[in-house]
Amino acid sequence: MNMPLNTDTLERAVAEAAGHRQELALPTPAELKGRFPADDALLAEIAGHRQAIRSILRGEDPRTLIVLGPCSIHDEVAALDYAHRLKALSDEVSDRYLLVMRAYLEKPRTTVGWKGLLYDPERTGRGDLHQGLVRSRRLLLALASLGLPLATEALSPFAMDYLGDLVSWTAIGARTTESQVHREMVSGLPMPVGFKNGTDGGIEVAINAMKSAAHPHHHMGVSATGLPVMVSTRGNRDTHLVLRGGRGLTNYDAASIAAAVRRLAEAGLSTAVMVDCSHDNARKQAESQVEIAREVMAQQRAGNDHIRALMLESFLVPGRQDDGDDLIYGCSLTDPCLGWEQTEALIRSL
Repeated sequence: MNMPLNTDTLERAVAEAAGHRQELALPTPAELKGRFPADDALLAEIAGHRQAIRSILRGEDPRTLIVLGPCSIHDEVAALDYAHRLKALSDEVSDRYLLVMRAYLEKPRTTVGWKGLLYDPERTGRGDLHQGLVRSRRLLLALASLGLPLATEALSPFAMDYLGDLVSWTAIGARTTESQVHREMVSGLPMPVGFKNGTDGGIEVAINAMKSAAHPHHHMGVSATGLPVMVSTRGNRDTHLVLRGGRGLTNYDAASIAAAVRRLAEAGLSTAVMVDCSHDNARKQAESQVEIAREVMAQQRAGNDHIRALMLESFLVPGRQDDGDDLIYGCSLTDPCLGWEQTEALIRSL
């Protein structure tokens, strides 16, 4: 027998559910791009950067790809300062390296914490995605206009609709490599993408992600004008493995790289490897990146042509700091970084 509906209980449940979620309208991707457009010349330059990265990862260009920059950007002025220095260095070493600046605006969190300039630009904990979208797009436009290729880590597929046209290389992090939503997104991205190994150091999740992203997908999404749509993608074969260590284990040594290359070949995937010199490979010790980069490049010079790229966390001032009222200019708020002098000396010495 059906029980009579208790309308008071139902109304309380609806009210409680509504209290768990609040909504604030945001501009559509088309509206934000209309306010802060990238002109045809800039978009053509970005397309050229993407192709240059593809050529290196495919082994068609003998240079090494190096993705470097702040762990996450919290200060646009300091980011632009870093970018000007990086552009000068990039021009100097362009015969050997293609330098791509990390412009990371989203920060993955193991539990809680500051999620990045995109979500909480004033770092108040209250969040302001509207301001974050505006400031993020303006910053990426300014950085790209310097002639630098830009890299980011894609956490929210929606964010790529707003900002992805300004990015030349994208990372999928260790926490999200296993996500079907991110694999579907990568399937439709018009740029090379690196999948990081899992947080446990294993590479199988990245191999599965690369296989999945190479195929067409149909998934739910939002159009440039803000309408719900079915997105159909054709697949992205320009993906590669990023070795970043995991749970106290490193995987930048010759044996680990060789094992990864064998497994990639068995899976019929690109055997191009990027070594992330930070994170678990460096055991969160920023200075360790120097020796790791040198060791990996020594392996490359010894004949390992599967090593096509490096990643470094680097900012103006070495180390990291806690957020507060009296911040050190150009010092990371998240992971510790190499300082600019260390970075410049390292790139020139590799």
